[in-house]
Amino acid sequence: MNFEKMAKLIQEYSEKYRAKFIDVRIEEVDFVSINIENGKVEELEANQDFGIGVRVLINGWGFSSTTSVENFEKTLKIATKMAKISKSETSVYVGDPISDRVEIKMRNHLRDVDLEDKLQFFLRVNKMLETKKIKTRKTFYHDSIVKKTYLNSEGSFVEMVTPRIMIGISVVARANELMQNYWKYFGGTQGWELAEKIDFQYWSRVVVRKVTELLEAKSPPSGKLPVIMDPELTGVFIHEALGHAAEADSVRSGESILTGMIGKKIGVEELTVVDDPTLPGKFGSYIYDDEGVRGKKVEIIKNGVLVNYLTDRETSAVLGLEPNGHGRAQNSSYVPLVRMSNTYVAPSDWEFDEMLEEIKFGVYMIGDKGGQVDITNGSFMFGAKEGYIVRNGEIKEMIRDVALSGDILQILKSIRAIGNDLKIEFPGFCGKGQWVPVDDGGPHVLTEAIVGGLG
Repeated sequence: MNFEKMAKLIQEYSEKYRAKFIDVRIEEVDFVSINIENGKVEELEANQDFGIGVRVLINGWGFSSTTSVENFEKTLKIATKMAKISKSETSVYVGDPISDRVEIKMRNHLRDVDLEDKLQFFLRVNKMLETKKIKTRKTFYHDSIVKKTYLNSEGSFVEMVTPRIMIGISVVARANELMQNYWKYFGGTQGWELAEKIDFQYWSRVVVRKVTELLEAKSPPSGKLPVIMDPELTGVFIHEALGHAAEADSVRSGESILTGMIGKKIGVEELTVVDDPTLPGKFGSYIYDDEGVRGKKVEIIKNGVLVNYLTDRETSAVLGLEPNGHGRAQNSSYVPLVRMSNTYVAPSDWEFDEMLEEIKFGVYMIGDKGGQVDITNGSFMFGAKEGYIVRNGEIKEMIRDVALSGDILQILKSIRAIGNDLKIEFPGFCGKGQWVPVDDGGPHVLTEAIVGGLG
């Protein structure tokens, strides 16, 4: 690719059509996918993708993409035509130019491990899940090495290389009319060293034991109760219920319950919530976002006060906020949107046993089993992978299909204790019309919420 020629064309079109802004993302993706179910290889793919996304702002935004370098100018023309036709009152942050070349290093390069060796490795992992009570056992592996090149009409030129790996094991067990499932995911912006350090024997035993125990577990109680969320549930709760509401495009459109709330106290004094793409090795980490802006650690809530939104180039300019590098796209075929990276509740000083001692009758909820959030009114509902009754400060019987619900702003003010045991190791893909890798977490958190069954 002739980046110099591309940059020259960007400048020519910018001047000729008086564009307010043009940027171009070129992505080269090298990936491997393996899916195994009950010892059978369902998917085995080693492939490459290539794409170019072009965005132009004149009267409004125009966007077009291509999978061919030869079509670059044609794609630039289409995006420019769309931008001339489109009409919207908007602007973008243009604190450029930036020139940089960055790479997230791998200790054990993903391509130094043979595809056949990876396949045999995960066939053995899938075999570890085999027991009489398990009806379905799945193992998946996905890795990618993404090289992105970013150019814009301000003269920026940023090259970045990001490796990313994700591994999952899951099981389904059935007894009588009841079916339960359990799973564990691992992921990060790392090389093969991530797979090497996982104790698959241990985690296979864990997921098999958990799903088997869930078949014998009781239904949950219902009502407003003290609830301890484990680090995984704390993470998904704060990602879904608060993080999305803090994305500045939702704030700009007035759809977020946090619109106009900067500077207001919305949680207890001990509560600090952070989104940080700079955390080393985490699944949602990156150095520059998809708008060529360096990712920054953002405190969304500090000591209970809402202090920041997550921004991209457009929302930071329109709302008069600092750009903090949260413009992300699924790939070059999509326009960047405001997205989270690694979102977590900062730790405090409570021991887990001290939290238990606070509860006469309540629930301890572990893991994430999906849910729903309405950021316009702050209501939410989340399921947990497992739960336990807490009685007089002690963990008692296991419960299944348990969910918690409530109002996000009320929950944040009902927090009674925040633990000292921070974990950010729960990778996943966040959907918002397009998928991006994220991570989340936190310590154990004691609050009060409505508990019930996962219907």
